[in-house]
Amino acid sequence: MRCVNSFGRPRQEIMPQSAAAMGLGSLHRPASRGSVCPVRQSEVRKRQLCAAPSAKQGVGDKSDSVMFSSFAVEAAPVGSSDQVLEVPNLRHRLGGRPSPFSVHNNFGGGFVSDLDRVALNSMKFASSESAGASAKIGGANGTPSSGSALVEASMEQLSIPLPPWAIRAGARKTIYFDPSQVTAAIVTCGGLCPGLNDVVAGIVNKLTDYGVPEGKILGIKYGFRGFYDSAIKPVVLTKKTVDGIQLQGGTILGTSRGGANMREIVKRIDMWGIDMLFVVGGNGGNAGANAINAMCQQHEVNCCVVGVPKSIDNDILLIDKCFGFDTAVEEAQRALLAAKTEASSARKGIGLVKLMGRQSGFIAMQASMASGVVDVCLIPEMQFNVEKLCRYIEQVFERKGHAVVCVAEGAGQDILHLDGNMGTDASGNPILEDIGAFLKNEIKKYFKGDADIKYIDPTYMIRAIPTTSNDRVYCKVLGQGAVHAAFAGYTDCTVGMINTHYVYLPIPVVIQAPRKVDPRGKAWNRLRASIGQPNFE
Repeated sequence: MRCVNSFGRPRQEIMPQSAAAMGLGSLHRPASRGSVCPVRQSEVRKRQLCAAPSAKQGVGDKSDSVMFSSFAVEAAPVGSSDQVLEVPNLRHRLGGRPSPFSVHNNFGGGFVSDLDRVALNSMKFASSESAGASAKIGGANGTPSSGSALVEASMEQLSIPLPPWAIRAGARKTIYFDPSQVTAAIVTCGGLCPGLNDVVAGIVNKLTDYGVPEGKILGIKYGFRGFYDSAIKPVVLTKKTVDGIQLQGGTILGTSRGGANMREIVKRIDMWGIDMLFVVGGNGGNAGANAINAMCQQHEVNCCVVGVPKSIDNDILLIDKCFGFDTAVEEAQRALLAAKTEASSARKGIGLVKLMGRQSGFIAMQASMASGVVDVCLIPEMQFNVEKLCRYIEQVFERKGHAVVCVAEGAGQDILHLDGNMGTDASGNPILEDIGAFLKNEIKKYFKGDADIKYIDPTYMIRAIPTTSNDRVYCKVLGQGAVHAAFAGYTDCTVGMINTHYVYLPIPVVIQAPRKVDPRGKAWNRLRASIGQPNFE
């Protein structure tokens, strides 16, 4: 019998499925006692090795041998019994076939197995007093209990318990699409970020390597609205059209925020026969990808939706870092070094620099640490009192005659919004008041004009540039990983790096909340110890 989906497009016979068949079960599977996020303990075998006695030692002397401890770590077995963060897939609707890379064993590097695992938590804490540790998750309703696991405090932002393992990213020996029949689409969403073009090029090149025909890779213009705005047409992407785009800032596809009509998007996906959709975006873009996937499943449209997490603020949960972050930090240092020059060249000079960081202060923290010229760093995660801040700047004047202050744009919003009312933009992000201009005026009032303040706001300059070499490599690997995920049949997932290894993560997990700097963590503590910054609360 010929089957059609709810949009009327002919489709394959859809088999009955359960939540487990879709790979959704483990997101709601309660973790076993004490098993929230810790790395599975491996069995450790201890061997005693004896060194040869020295000439001075007697044979019968207790000191005739020196005992050394050597540890051989046996890897924990992996398999279906592992507690793994499952990723949804469409394999039950698709037919498996050998990868085109099988003929050369993936260029000699081999393939990733579905049973390969990456540990979600690399740290085992001795106690809750260890730096960066928390026992908040694990008891009833997320409260500490005798069975609570000690995890990194940053994991407190997760609203659901996680298993110990994630699925490793990479090329599979078995793929679930015929490359010659694939139509793929790429869309970039949200604000600009260094590396967008790099990711687009990485995706296009890897799709072509798989054998996707020329003319079958579409670039959706200006974000999600490019799917259905009659004035905006998709463009065809080929290896030739993306050649060299990594040398440019911005995105050749254009971008926009919010306002997406999910039903219209899925209608176009069905109408155009798109089998794979790659969404390059932040929390909002990945939330959009999650909504698109849900509607595709509702209307039985077979399309693998894969995200690539983008955030200039580095605020995506779980992953080590977002692409473009290193580039932004490098550029931000130029503003801080300029502020240092200005401040040190004046009597009681103050260089005040405002950097990006709406809800997370990673750029300000990292740039302050790297530059080595900052005396005060203010981030959204730490409240501060303006008078205490000014008194400390006065102390810095006494020591060195000038001061450099770095402030993230989201810092001090509790002072500027005393009523607690903050609007949101089209992507759902809070609309901020200008903390930089506010601080400039407050510091000027405190010193009664007896201070030379230079205010530098490089906001958009740090995101509109080409990537540094490290980011360029990272973007390429993320783009390739996204394509491998789609050909492996995975959907509603994003690709990222955890504990230096690339993994696939279900999108609902990473969009729960923005990742934030941990005030008890080592990174923030290192900065405070380095510059001697007190608490300004």
